[in-house]
Amino acid sequence: MKLPGPQRGAPARQRARAGFTILELGIVLLILGMVTFAVSVSYDALVPRERLNTSVRELADILRQARSEAMSRNAEFLVEYDLLQHRYRMITPLAKDGSRWVEGVDEEEFRYATQWEPLRPGVEFSQVTLAGTEFSGEVVRVRFDPLGSASDHLVTLAQPVYNTTFTVEVLPLTGLIRFHEGTYERELPTDRDFD
Repeated sequence: MKLPGPQRGAPARQRARAGFTILELGIVLLILGMVTFAVSVSYDALVPRERLNTSVRELADILRQARSEAMSRNAEFLVEYDLLQHRYRMITPLAKDGSRWVEGVDEEEFRYATQWEPLRPGVEFSQVTLAGTEFSGEVVRVRFDPLGSASDHLVTLAQPVYNTTFTVEVLPLTGLIRFHEGTYERELPTDRDFD
């Protein structure tokens, strides 16, 4: 009895069929290209929104860090917003040499500050509202004190190309952060609120 399998002395045509033809490889590459295109289109649709969300998270992190450092070191920390170049940083109560920086005695250039953190591409500061006053084209500083309280302020981030905004609210007494989709404006208390 003879078992099926490759036979010796098979014609050259049958042995040459071991690989792929150029047509088969071209079809596989075409399918891979179409899948890659579909994935990149859906990824590009997600990235713009994710850039805004990432900018909000990174800003919230530095605000939380400033509050935490102020409380743990029993000293006032600042967060500085550069609304023209769309970046921010934390300013410490220390001098660059590690000693205590003294306001009115030491020059501002000797004060230690973290590196400027830029917002993500396509995201910008729309405005900062500090104690009811709106700022939109300058440098604004807010403070965090050792008790955990902070300057009462709202930071509105915008993505003009996609017409989306997000507001980060810093509560004055606690220094805690709230997030608001879109542009948020806090209503100021009136005399009726105290009746």
